[in-house]
Amino acid sequence: MTQKGSPDDFLASAVEAAKQAGEIIRSGFYGAKQVENKGEFIGEETAAAGGNMELTNEPTWIVDPIDGTFNFVHGYPFVCVSIGLTIGKIATVGVVYNPIMDELFTAVRGKGAFLNGKPIRVSSQDELVKSLLAAEVIASHEKSIVDASTNQINSLLFKVRSLRMSGSCALDLCGIACGRLDLFYLVGFGGPWDVAAGAVIISEAGGLVFDPSGKDFDITAQRVAASNPLLKDAFVGALQQSE
Repeated sequence: MTQKGSPDDFLASAVEAAKQAGEIIRSGFYGAKQVENKGEFIGEETAAAGGNMELTNEPTWIVDPIDGTFNFVHGYPFVCVSIGLTIGKIATVGVVYNPIMDELFTAVRGKGAFLNGKPIRVSSQDELVKSLLAAEVIASHEKSIVDASTNQINSLLFKVRSLRMSGSCALDLCGIACGRLDLFYLVGFGGPWDVAAGAVIISEAGGLVFDPSGKDFDITAQRVAASNPLLKDAFVGALQQSE
């Protein structure tokens, strides 16, 4: 979906949409749920239905109306709405809203990142061995892929302080942005809707988003890593050694 306006206008629209979607999520979170497979901006539902996923130079919304679906089903509170906007194929606006914890992460390129209106920054941790790592194992994959993922995580556990798995890529990215987490990586996730908003929020919080190989981040690839600037080189080295 394309739209005209300033980045601040886009942000206001995204916040309003996220809060409206959040109300729907919150109203259903504590009640009985009827579970169906996901089926129809660039968004997860659109892509799943065979819709357009081409990223153009026009202002383009990239949306996941509910990231952490399995968490939602189980009543686990790491659930969010993720709304990103690219302009000229560059991630420019990001909004991630967790309606269960009432946490609203926002950022506009060049204007900083915020949690409920207060500025946030990545951590200042500079030692890998003291770092908190977030990662995910996507259990729906075939066994060989799951084995490779768990083996890599097992190797990394000997190089970091501890591991967390939240079940939400967007909230993991926001955890890096606000300094709750030091390191994050994920390979084989759904698509750009998982990372479009979080990438802006991390960058504006002083962090780095990159390919796990250390190369530049590609929003259309299913590979992402993030950290503060002090840890990137050590983290990339550890990821490469763990493959």
